[in-house]
Amino acid sequence: MGEWHPDVLGDGFEQQTLPLGDDAEGEVVATLVRAQPRAGARLFGEFRDIDVLYVHGWSDYFFQVELARFFTDRGARFSALDLRNYGRSLRPGQAPGYVASLDVYDADIAAALDVLGTAREGRRLVLLGHSTGGLTLTLWAARHPGVADALVLNSPWLELQLGPLGRQALAPLVNARARFDPLGTHPVVDLGFYTRAQRELGTLPDSPEGWRPAQGFPTHPGWLAAVIAGHARVASGVDVGCPTLVLLSQRSTSALSWNDTMLSSDSVLVVDDIARAATRIARTVTIARIDGALHDVFLSAPEAKDAAFTALETWMTQLA
Repeated sequence: MGEWHPDVLGDGFEQQTLPLGDDAEGEVVATLVRAQPRAGARLFGEFRDIDVLYVHGWSDYFFQVELARFFTDRGARFSALDLRNYGRSLRPGQAPGYVASLDVYDADIAAALDVLGTAREGRRLVLLGHSTGGLTLTLWAARHPGVADALVLNSPWLELQLGPLGRQALAPLVNARARFDPLGTHPVVDLGFYTRAQRELGTLPDSPEGWRPAQGFPTHPGWLAAVIAGHARVASGVDVGCPTLVLLSQRSTSALSWNDTMLSSDSVLVVDDIARAATRIARTVTIARIDGALHDVFLSAPEAKDAAFTALETWMTQLA
């Protein structure tokens, strides 16, 4: 077992590096972050037998302290995973966020679960994924039935922004390029408006340099092909094998130009398409549409954020 060290989030947070071998770009690691319960936490609260593992989205890393405290204050053990090539796990010379298959993350998640020891201790596992992390955990849970006891998805990227027909039309072109130029470049399509919305609302802390660029990481054909393949698997129907909560904004806004509706809507995904896709991932799915929420519902303005936490608490209490 590795050693825990102080984390960049400060008091109450520790991190452990999870070695994953080497690839063409050198050393590969993931990083597990754990939140220690703060004074006054309900150590025997309603979530006392639950371990929560959080996985971030694209161009992201774990920094959601308030989300961690929601769980630890109710007795749960909360940990978050910075996947390979992201945040705490990004090493010099690596293509940020790049993988050629989402299945690669099996090793990252397995290493995290080994440290958590959830199964060994007879505790329940709740997986919590945001955006691309939501897609990753959905596919992982479907490939590992019976491991997770519940799945919580915060605006999961379950369908391409072009919709099913657009995805099917684009897939052959992306796959062809991925075969001969997997690390080629794509035009920049993120104009930074989602980051601007969070900053204007005051919900986004300063990030270490390179961990969360305002316009996202450069994207590559190999990575996009992997994401589209994941969307196709969801569209064909998967079963994560456990109760699932999907949190979404009530509405989407096009990100082609700035407007103030981006302060109260999802400017990244088409939420109606995500809601439809969510019905194909489990036998029991609860979809909570949060009025006024951003793409990360827990980084929204206070009223919407509170509504998201209320929906989460209601659902988790029923689970507990």
